[in-house]
Amino acid sequence: GTGTYEGGATVGVPLALGALGFTAAGIAAGSVAAGMMSSAATAGGGAVATGSLVAVLQSIGAAGLSTAATAASSATGALAAAVLF
Repeated sequence: GTGTYEGGATVGVPLALGALGFTAAGIAAGSVAAGMMSSAATAGGGAVATGSLVAVLQSIGAAGLSTAATAASSATGALAAAVLF
């Protein structure tokens, strides 16, 4: 049911982001996240735009998520996975 999905998202989104390289310590060198950040910075003239997908995913990876925030960001994580895979 819904409770199972929400519980899965609570654990799954931070784990998936960590696996992509969006970690509490920052973006992991050589990771998918590092590639995304490099592309975003190049497109932004050397800076990653506030509110961009990379910025949002790094914020989530760095801070972790509450249940409510996880539910709200699940679509963002799904979009990132769809774009990457």
